[in-house]
Amino acid sequence: MENLLGNESDDLREQGGEELVLEYLPLIQRIAQRIASRLPDNVDINDLINSGVIGLIDAISKFDPSRKIKFKTYAEIRIRGAILDELRAQDWASRSLRSDSNLLENTYNYLEQKLGRPAEDEEMAEALGISLEEFYKLLSKAKGISLINFEDLHFENGEELRDPYEFVRLLEGDDPFALFKDKELHTFLVEAIDQLPERERLVLSLYYFEDLNLKEIGLIMGVSESRVCQLRTKAVIHLKNRTRRARLAKKGMAS
Repeated sequence: MENLLGNESDDLREQGGEELVLEYLPLIQRIAQRIASRLPDNVDINDLINSGVIGLIDAISKFDPSRKIKFKTYAEIRIRGAILDELRAQDWASRSLRSDSNLLENTYNYLEQKLGRPAEDEEMAEALGISLEEFYKLLSKAKGISLINFEDLHFENGEELRDPYEFVRLLEGDDPFALFKDKELHTFLVEAIDQLPERERLVLSLYYFEDLNLKEIGLIMGVSESRVCQLRTKAVIHLKNRTRRARLAKKGMAS
């Protein structure tokens, strides 16, 4: 399949959309399941899969092998983007969920700057004026809204901020993620992750780099699946806050 996909775009179309959809359906399902695992239970995974199929069809029609990008890599980005676009269009997050998420992010940000380190769970609960049990429920509710998505990031190109899809289009190598090696964003995220508590670092590593699901991570760490979800949510909130502070600082230096 890889050799076929490495040829001209016409070869993809000649193979037939239905055949390609069947071949890439497991990939679409895997991406949809990973995104759905971070969302409330009321989100229908079948809707996400349908959007992913649309993203695959879009990838087939727009794929340009002269860019030297593997079709599978390009398709993954288009599939994920189509699913996220559908979620944004549906505005799946309720106003109360967004409010709760903002409260968590702002409180974590305040305490981290005040303490000079990530806040402990007990410190967060005290600052929010709720019990530890209520705090954990709040974390679980916010699991879907506290995401950092590739599509939501913009990367520096001198003075200009450029959409990440543009980098994929301009890429000359085989792997688009290789483009971000030795880049400012890569360095910043590595440093930010290194500053996270050990258990949060471990969850990020196992989930995003080892591709384990929450249940598998829970078995490794000896904690419940819900606890793993809470640790991941906290880690992502910390990274999101640090990214926001870094952008504000950079904007302040530029002005």
